[in-house]
Amino acid sequence: MLPDIGEGIVECEVVTWHVAEGDTVEEDQTIVDVMTDKALVEITASEPGRIVRFHYAQGENARVHTPLYAYVPDEEAEAESTESDVTAPEHKQVQPERLAEHRQEGDDKSDKKSGQDGCHQESRPRIPATPAVRRLLREHQLDIQAIAGSGRNGRVLKEDVLAYLKQSEAHETDVTPDDSHKVGAAAETDKAAAEACAVASDVASDEVRSSRLESKAVPLKGVAAVMARRMVQASTQIPHFHYGDELDITDLLALRARLKVRAEQQGIRLTLMPFIMKAMALAVIEEPILNARLSEDESEILYQGACNIGMAVDSASGLMVPNVKGVERLSILEIAREVGRLTEAARSGRVAQADLKGGTLSISNIGALGGTYAAPIINQPEVAIVALGRTQRLPRFDGEGNVCARDIMTITWAGDHRIIDGGTIARFSNLWKHYLEHPDEMLLSLS
Repeated sequence: MLPDIGEGIVECEVVTWHVAEGDTVEEDQTIVDVMTDKALVEITASEPGRIVRFHYAQGENARVHTPLYAYVPDEEAEAESTESDVTAPEHKQVQPERLAEHRQEGDDKSDKKSGQDGCHQESRPRIPATPAVRRLLREHQLDIQAIAGSGRNGRVLKEDVLAYLKQSEAHETDVTPDDSHKVGAAAETDKAAAEACAVASDVASDEVRSSRLESKAVPLKGVAAVMARRMVQASTQIPHFHYGDELDITDLLALRARLKVRAEQQGIRLTLMPFIMKAMALAVIEEPILNARLSEDESEILYQGACNIGMAVDSASGLMVPNVKGVERLSILEIAREVGRLTEAARSGRVAQADLKGGTLSISNIGALGGTYAAPIINQPEVAIVALGRTQRLPRFDGEGNVCARDIMTITWAGDHRIIDGGTIARFSNLWKHYLEHPDEMLLSLS
């Protein structure tokens, strides 16, 4: 059965089956990916066995506590192969945590598939590996059969895959002089093939253009459906007001350039986002109402004990807003590490539920894609969100009246006018702006 995933979720979309009916599976092997309202969730096997039947096809919605797929545990599968055909094996109705269901009418089909699978496994035995290792293999398009497993019973470990990749890279770069003419010939062949493909592409371009547009209806589901519902809810229930300004981030960009190499040495990609988040958390200390929320009955203002700043990520599954927890107590590098982790997870659609819950403030970095101004919609139940515009090199007057080039970023705040007024968000934004325009002074406020 599809287990209760939490968050009040009653159904999920079946995105990808990673096995086929008749396949044998290992414990903790990924069976299927399902899309909840918020993220992609992996359903794994609770014990070794053989898949008998899928109850949902890819793209269908599976309801919680209904059969998802049926399987025969290893001990029952072995018994099946030795019992007489006269007596069909009794498949027990297993509990939800076993993620299986007995269907009597499928027994005969299961027996036939068992025999077929036995022949298949003799020529290509199943090699045990965890879901994380199998994902790593898929990312690098590697065949698990080519890697020698050092774990128990030949289990392929992450270290085995990394060692194989390192060995492959060394082999690719080790080209002897005798092989150089072969490499050159291969390059010429590749070039000729590329030219042939380009010609074929030009010939077919007219046909592609003519078929580019079509009338169709696409179901709104998963993350996109949730986003649509929540945007309507937020825009109709919250009285938005907007406040715009511009930031001179010339000095901040210079500081980032100096620290970037140091961060890369630790395997961290340092962007402007960690500085923006840290400055925001420091400003919240002075104006904590920006980090609050309104109670459901609108009778109380609930101040939050941690500043969890979310960032809108344009993922393949739709808009996601994972948040960095406790920004007020993290260093710049710690924030940068979290930003990198959450961005990668969101873009792959595999954000943990915990990373999507508990946000107190949000940032929309729309300027990374383009655009100077935006009017963001508040991420309920938060009370404020800021949209960052594209950074531009613009002329400005310095303190002596001389024209100089400066790096200018436009920002637009949206506030919940039920508990935030214009003066409050202006004071908060001015302090946040001061920290970003004078990053050396921000260091004095770090605890």
